[in-house]
This record gives sequence, C-alpha cells and structure tokens, in this order.
Amino acid sequence: MAKPLVIVESPAKARTIARFLGGNYSVESSIGHIRDLPKNAAEIPAKVKKEPWSRLGVDIEHGFKPLYIVSKEKADRVKALKALLKDSSELYLATDEDREGESIAWHLLEVLQPKVPVKRMVFHEITERAITEAIEHTRDLDRRLVDAQETRRILDRLYGYEVSPVLWRKILPRLSAGRVQSVACRVIVERERARIRFRSAEYFDIEAGIDRGTSSFRARLVSIAGRRIAGSKEFDETGQLSSKAQQQNVALLDDPSAQSLVEALTGSELQVTEIEEKPYRKSPAAPFMTSTLQQEAGRKLRFSSQRTMSVAQRLYENGYITYMRTDSTQLSDSAIEAARDIARTKYGTSSVPSSPRRYKNKVKNAQEAHEAIRPAGDIWKSPEQVAQELGPDDARLYELIWKRTVASQMNDAVGTTATVRLATETLDEIHVGSDRYPPRTVAEFSISGRVVTSPGYQMVYEESADDTLDTEDSPLPKMAVGERYLVSEIQKVGHNTQPPPRYTEASLVKTLEELGVGRPSTYASIISTILERRYAWKKGQALVPTFLAFAVVNLLEQHFGPLVDFSFTAEMEDSLDEIAEGTKEAVPYLKEFYYGNGKPGLKPMIEAKLEEIDARSISTLVIGKTQDGLEVAVRVGRYGPFIQVGEETASIPEETPPDEITIDYALGLIKDAKNTDRVLGRDPQSGENISIKIGRFGPYFQVGESEGKEKPRRASLLSFMNPETVDLEDALLCLSLPRVVGVDPQSGESILAQKGPYGPYIQRGKDSRSLQSDEDILTVTLEEALTLLSQPKTRRARSSSSSSSKEIGIDPLTNKVIQLKSGRFGPYVTDGEVNASLGRSRSPETLTLEEASDLLSERRSKLIAEAQELNSTPKVAPKKRVTAKGKSKGSK
Repeated sequence: MAKPLVIVESPAKARTIARFLGGNYSVESSIGHIRDLPKNAAEIPAKVKKEPWSRLGVDIEHGFKPLYIVSKEKADRVKALKALLKDSSELYLATDEDREGESIAWHLLEVLQPKVPVKRMVFHEITERAITEAIEHTRDLDRRLVDAQETRRILDRLYGYEVSPVLWRKILPRLSAGRVQSVACRVIVERERARIRFRSAEYFDIEAGIDRGTSSFRARLVSIAGRRIAGSKEFDETGQLSSKAQQQNVALLDDPSAQSLVEALTGSELQVTEIEEKPYRKSPAAPFMTSTLQQEAGRKLRFSSQRTMSVAQRLYENGYITYMRTDSTQLSDSAIEAARDIARTKYGTSSVPSSPRRYKNKVKNAQEAHEAIRPAGDIWKSPEQVAQELGPDDARLYELIWKRTVASQMNDAVGTTATVRLATETLDEIHVGSDRYPPRTVAEFSISGRVVTSPGYQMVYEESADDTLDTEDSPLPKMAVGERYLVSEIQKVGHNTQPPPRYTEASLVKTLEELGVGRPSTYASIISTILERRYAWKKGQALVPTFLAFAVVNLLEQHFGPLVDFSFTAEMEDSLDEIAEGTKEAVPYLKEFYYGNGKPGLKPMIEAKLEEIDARSISTLVIGKTQDGLEVAVRVGRYGPFIQVGEETASIPEETPPDEITIDYALGLIKDAKNTDRVLGRDPQSGENISIKIGRFGPYFQVGESEGKEKPRRASLLSFMNPETVDLEDALLCLSLPRVVGVDPQSGESILAQKGPYGPYIQRGKDSRSLQSDEDILTVTLEEALTLLSQPKTRRARSSSSSSSKEIGIDPLTNKVIQLKSGRFGPYVTDGEVNASLGRSRSPETLTLEEASDLLSERRSKLIAEAQELNSTPKVAPKKRVTAKGKSKGSK
C-alpha cells in the first residue's frame, strides 16, 4: 500500500521524525540542496557554454534567470527520491521553515515533478506533538520566501564572480570576495588599523588604604583642587589627552606628580563628605536568537561560531531544542509557562513575576512568526538528564540554552549601589605637571560598591560581556557623613592605556548584527570562510587580519567603495527583506544592482576601475621611514608578505600580527636576512648565483632570482646544516637531491634517497620507506636500501625532538592530563584517548590550557557525531551479481 513520503534535509532529522510518525510514513532526506548554480566550468551544460553569461551561472541578459544544475554528487540522491515518490500516495516537504528551507523545498518540487498531492509542513521543534500538528496543518509553498532566497543567491554569485577575478589579477590568484565576507574583513582590518595607529600613554592613580579595625577598604583619588584625575578614557589614540579632557582641565598624573601626592597625603585623614545610594535593578536577557547564542557560546564556552551552530544543529535534529536559525526572541505561551514552572519548582514561587515577560525583537526585519531558541517540547529535560544522554559539547550548549530561557522568565535582580566621597587636605606643596599647589589643597577620593539583596534571575544565569568590567558584588562598610578615617597606606599605581581589543568571533557577530550586515544564520560560515581563506587567523580568541586581508580591503575601499560600505550593504539586506515581504520585485532590483540606475552598478563599476588599479600600491602597507629617509613598507607577494627597505627585502614570519610590525622590528628582519640572504657562489650548470635565503618556513638554497614566471630551483637545508656556516658545496649537495642509491637487480628500477615534507626516505617506483635521519640520505647503501624495502612499512620513528611532549595541564572537562606533541602532520594535543591538531590558526608556543581543552572537546564532539551517523546509516543489501546466463549468483 502506498504511503506518504516526507522529505527533510538531513539524515539525523529524518531519523528523529520517522520515530514519531511510525511505519505509516516514509521519511527520507535530500542531504541538503539537491541543485544549485554550477560551481565550475565542467558543470556548465554544453548547450549554454558558449553564452557570454555562462561563467556566472546567471542569464543576466534575460531577467537574471539562474542556471540550476544537479551535481554529480546529488544525482544518485535525486534518482532515489524519484523512485520512492513513484510508490508514494502524497509528498510532504518538511524542510526548515526559513528562507533557505523554503528554497530547498521548491527545488525538490521542481526536480522531482511529483504527480501526487504536495503539502508543505513546517515546525520549529522536532517533538511528537509538533510533528503531528505540522502534518495536520500544512500550507502551500511560500514563493515570496523562495524569491528572496534566490535573489540573495544570485546577488552573492554576481558579487563573487565579478569581483574575485579583479583580486586575482591585481593581488594573488584564487582569492575570493563576498557580499558579506568582504565587509566582515573590512571590520577586522579597520580594528587592526586602529591598533597600528595607537600610541600607549602612561598615567598614574593614587590609592588610599583605610583600616577600620573590623574592616578595611581602598579609595581612589578622583580630583585635586577641583580638577578631575585623568583615567584611560581621557586619552586619544595618539597617547595624548583628548581635546575634551583638555577643555575640562583634567589633571594628568605622571610619575613625579603621583610621587609628590603620595608624599603630601601620607599621614592625612579622610573625611566622609557625601554618601549617594541608588536602587539597583537589572532585568534578565531575552531568550536566545541565533546571533546572541553564538556570542554567549563564544564568551562562556569558548566555542567558535561554526562549532556553536554545528552543535545546535545536532540538538535541534535530535529533538532537544527548537530551530536554531532565528532572529526572534519571542516564546510561545506554552514555553513561557514551562520556564515559569521550572523557576517556581527550583527557586520558589516568588522567583517569577506576577505576569509573564514578553520580549520584543531589536533586530530589524526580524521574523516574528518564529520562536526564540529554547528547549524543545512542553516539558523540558534538565541539563543533568541531557548530560547523561549526549556528548560534552551538546550537553554544555543545551545547559546554556536551558538556563537562559528559564532566567528570561524570572524576577529582576535588585539591590543598592553606593558611592562614597571622602576629602582631605595635602600636608605639603604638590605639583601636577607644570602646576604647583600649596599645602592644604583639597584632594577628593571615592569608593563605590554594590549589594544585591535579591538575585532574581542571577540565581540561574547572567549574560556575559565582551569587556572586562568587574560586575561582582562589593559591599561597602557602614559609614556616615562627617566620619574621619586615618589613611593607613597610600600608594601610586601606574597604568598604560591599551589599544582597542581585536574582535573575537562573539564581538564580530555582535558588530555585524548592529551594522545590519548579513543575517545571523550566515555569520558562522562567513567567519569560517575568512579563516579558511587566510584573511585572518586566531591568536587565542582574537581574530587577527593577515596582510593579504589588508591588500584586499585596500583595493575594495579605494576602487569599489560601495561594495564594502556598511550602510550600502545593510540597505541590500533591507531590499532582500522587502522582496521576501512582497513589497519589492526581484528582477528590477538585480538589474539596478548589476547595471546601475542613476549610480554605477557592479558591472560598469568594475569595467571603469579595473585598469586604473595600481597592484603595487594596493599590496603595500607603509610602516614609516628610516633615519636616512628610506621608506619601510610591508608588501604582499606571491610567496607571502615581506618587508622592503630600499632595495633590501626580508620575509615576515608566519602569523606575525600587523600591529607588531614597527620600524625597529622591520629593520631587525632586514638585518637577520642579510646574515643569511647571501650569495654562496655560482651554479656550475647554469652560471647563476646560488644563495641562501630565509623564507616563511625556514632557510633554503635558491638558484638565480625570483623573476619571471618560472619558479627558481630551491632546496631545503638538511637538518644537520647551519644556515650561518653553509657553503657552496652544501648548497650543490642539497640541490642535487634526490641521490641515486643504485639499481634494484631484480626490477631494474632506480632507488632514490631524498627529503620530503615528512622527512627523509628512499623510493623505488611507487614503493617507499622512511629513513632515520637526513644523514642517511647521503650514506645509505644499495644493500641497506634493498633490505629496508624488503621489510613491511612501519610508521616513522620520530627523532627525540619531534617525539618530545609537553604537559599543558589537567583538562577541566575530563580531569585527564593534556599533552602537546609533535606529529607527522604537525603539532597536536592529546589526553591519551583523543587527539586534536592545532591547525594553522594556533601556535604551540602560546597554546593555553583552555584552548587545548577546547580543541579536544571539539574533536571529541565530532567523533561522537560521526559514530552516531555511522551507526544509524541504514544497511543497504548488496546488489545481486548477474551471470552471463542471466541468473543471479547462488540461484538454482
């Protein structure tokens, strides 16, 4: 009997839904999109390959019609779905309820061409009740959402495929530009530029210690002779007092001024002159939406945005939380009641307000019909229950969501904040900068504190912040106006102003959201792309832009300004939202974007600007000048960034933060390069100079210079060679490799000894064996090589330096010892059971315990997910092999 067919995006989602629907329905997955625009020339159909627009995959000449193709990878999936559909009574398209999900449903409809009734079922959580209701209350496909998603896809394709080739021609091959990606790059680069411009300033505070016998506290000097004491906020990025601070006659304490005050205030008494108390009240944060979940998981759990969304996807598909791509902070009535019930049960009936809290979205164009991210169902599993059922990453993120949702329905935290002012008079003459003040000058101190009398929602959860301001309770002792206290200690405290902090993934997501750039559901993939394309790397949690990112942003800002303009990009998002709402047509908008209308469109902008772009200027970052007036600059070249001073150059080590490239640092690199970048002699074959150079990956020999299209011959030094003492003989030896050891008498094949990326080895045809050391390349005999090749392959025995390990500490999640080791594919951390590579974004020298724990936790989570996926993959019966007579093997 024919059954209804339900199609979802992922196998995990299909399994969970199938559990609820039982055997009366067939539930299958499309495994994501089944068709898309062509990714490369090979995927473009032959009938349109000669069309001028074919490389774009969009017919810009006829209404911006997209060219959709079913890729080879998805052909079998489409075939399987069509076969299932033939035996089905009706089709339910159960893809996600957002624009992308609607688009996938439409593509399924277009490709499968069903001849049975089609229904669109939507749900925001995968529970039995939600799935049953979705089956009973289906709707039609929303073509407006499909149009909005299609327009977004076309827009991104036009931007990427038109702008990226400009980067290839003017900077480096295989670079990419993106509508949101490039703006995010600009945000990161602008912060690094601010750090480069920044000049630190030194200033001092004066702290007075007061001992009252039963209690003690410290007060800070806030004014002298009525002049406010300068703090970090009074300085500009040049290290000078801001114009506003100067107008307000703020007093800057340098070391001599601070010492003068310490001496003049020692032994003085402080009198309480004013006590100001204010009620303190703080409300809970709204339930999570996609962007705030990424931010909090980054702050509290140290998860990357990609990791957060990957874990959230698993939680959703397995029925633990509601849909994780949403810009709504609203909760359903049943969810509000569930949260209030939990709060009342765990923290008492007085822990919730008399009426439920309702949250309004602050996100522009938020989809109010959606719900916030919360635990799924009407009765929520406790974090303790979930920890018994899931891996550590999944359990920790669920706990975060559970706490945030419950806290959102609890009472405010209330208490009192108090500020006490205390005054004294100097005992001696003082000087502040060039100003002098006589004895008995009034000095005013201040101390603040906070007492929370009813913690409310803070019993469960408190939102983190990107800054490091201390928000802990600090109660003050009971004091009264007029009381006097002897100063028991007075000291000066020096400070230096700090550059603006680099963006973390959490703070970048927050900034992009505030700018209205992109959509929360895309932030994780955007940040991942920026890291994968080496436009940025991670130093701890901070995103550090590369010099390549500087070059790309320079080009876009100087020649295609609107494409990385924040307001222009935000307006594009508004237009896409209007298309989704049906108030704007897609084709006229695309035409205006591409061809222009009163202002240049993408195509004429590129055509007009391409030839005027100076590739050298774009790829140059001027640092300053030497004492001799020579320009010191960073340039981006084919083999990475390098310093140039006059005619001299030096490679910049991998992952050097741009704000650390000072003139002194640059000249130091040039000096180091001089010591090693030297000519050793002439190559007897070509007559060209052979020199030793220092590159990003260490010293190497090179024949000739890096000019023209042909790459010069190069060879790495052998491990026992010293770059400072090598000579022409050493260079010729390395350049002559591989060394012919001899000929195998049986096969007639030559046996070669050489050095590869993973160490020294011998090779006979396609067969190879590792050697113990670089010296063996030069000394291994034919007999030894034949013996080695006759033995089975074994893993390379690492040298003592590579096999050494360093203990990082105890993993706070598993209580196991974490060790840092060096392996065949680079450094990695291990707890004895799980190994995790450091990758290119982390340095072994600066790796912290928290980062090591995060790497292992992320790897552990992936292994668990892969195991679950493998165990749940349906077993497919092997196909019967047919004999020449047409009978299957084994038949009688």
